[in-house]
Amino acid sequence: MEPSGPTLFQTLINQRGWQDYQVFKRRYEQAAKQLAELEGPPSISTATIEKRQFFRYAHGEVRTPQTVARRVLEFMFPGIPAARLLGPAQSLPGTSSLHPTAEQRDAVEPSEYGLEDVVMAAAGESARFAARAESSNVGPHTLEQLEADIRRIVVSYPNRPVGPLILEVRSLRDRAFELLEGRQPPRYTCDLYVGAGVLCGVLANASFDLGRYDAAETQARTAFLLGELAGHNGLRSWVRGLQAVIAYWGGRPADAVRLAEAGSAFTPESGTAQIRLESIKARAYGQLNRGGDALAALVAADRLRERLVDGDELPGGMMAFPVEKQLFYASSTHLWLAGTQHLGDAEARADEAVEMFQAAPPEQQRLGEMSLARMDLAMARLGRGDIDGTATQIHAVIGVSARRRTESVDRRIGQFSRQLALHPGAGSPTAIGLREVIMAHQEHTPAQLPPGGSQ
Repeated sequence: MEPSGPTLFQTLINQRGWQDYQVFKRRYEQAAKQLAELEGPPSISTATIEKRQFFRYAHGEVRTPQTVARRVLEFMFPGIPAARLLGPAQSLPGTSSLHPTAEQRDAVEPSEYGLEDVVMAAAGESARFAARAESSNVGPHTLEQLEADIRRIVVSYPNRPVGPLILEVRSLRDRAFELLEGRQPPRYTCDLYVGAGVLCGVLANASFDLGRYDAAETQARTAFLLGELAGHNGLRSWVRGLQAVIAYWGGRPADAVRLAEAGSAFTPESGTAQIRLESIKARAYGQLNRGGDALAALVAADRLRERLVDGDELPGGMMAFPVEKQLFYASSTHLWLAGTQHLGDAEARADEAVEMFQAAPPEQQRLGEMSLARMDLAMARLGRGDIDGTATQIHAVIGVSARRRTESVDRRIGQFSRQLALHPGAGSPTAIGLREVIMAHQEHTPAQLPPGGSQ
């Protein structure tokens, strides 16, 4: 039998502004994901609600939902069993106004539903009152969860396949955008701008790793705008560095220098962003064959490292610039400058970088960057005729690429293959075998991957 008045479900979604199907569907799917993470099983994370089912709940045409739906609904409306949620609105006290009547307070007896249900219902009522009184769609818990999700993504990014990660980052970015469209105190708005900016930065980096330059630059511009709105020097500096890296890999070294210098205008209170900018400039100057400027930038990066103040910066992980990455940038710079001395310096820096990358626990290794450092090491060893030493590095790179493939590594392998074909030792058994391995690797390169890069 259908309820004579509005259902409790309909009353509550009206109070929360969820009466539109698309709005409720987003809330439902978010709750399903949270429930899967907190209580499991993981399969619940894909739960959704059809439009017809939504209206059936609102009109009281369903009293006993399926198990998954029941769990999600009770997670969304804590303390209210699904059967009561889909029943008449008067089945719970406190749903018609902020101040329930005595008759409403007596509507639920402990003997009927159990003391625990009454306690949980009372807690849910208080939470709903607080949410309405606060007049904000964001609170400390929401921000804490968003920041934790961002930190997890940023820390794990260098070790995970790029393609699948984009879907997760995009979903989280959409959540941040949705929160920004609501009402919240200014101090929370600033934090949301930073969070959304970091996520757009991650998407820019991921697009770049897949060779999608246009998409990467669009995401980076949005990330920088959000950093501007937040007045956050760390984010603005990091994004300018990312834009400079995109320009460097796109064969625009002069733009890379300009963008890195623009990033230097935003000095964070602590962290490695300025070291990164000087290292980017060094590589770009090397590409421009401006040896003096390149070496000066390397010296500036070393001095900044010596004066580095420990402290929190952006979430770390892919957004940090550790010593091993600085060494790898230095090896690339020396390779650009060429000559016997620079070749030796490149090999030394790359060798040290690879050792440091390898020293990290397997689940924390920065796979793409380690592969690029190995490519520098391979090129340096090829330059001095060490074919066997070169082959060791190339085999390691191709092995990692099977797990986490980026266009920049594929591009460097192609460049190496062309250099190897012109090398005096190209006819050796090791060199011939190496070219065959590279050819097999290139045959499995996704055809849709255009020129692009990693860092």
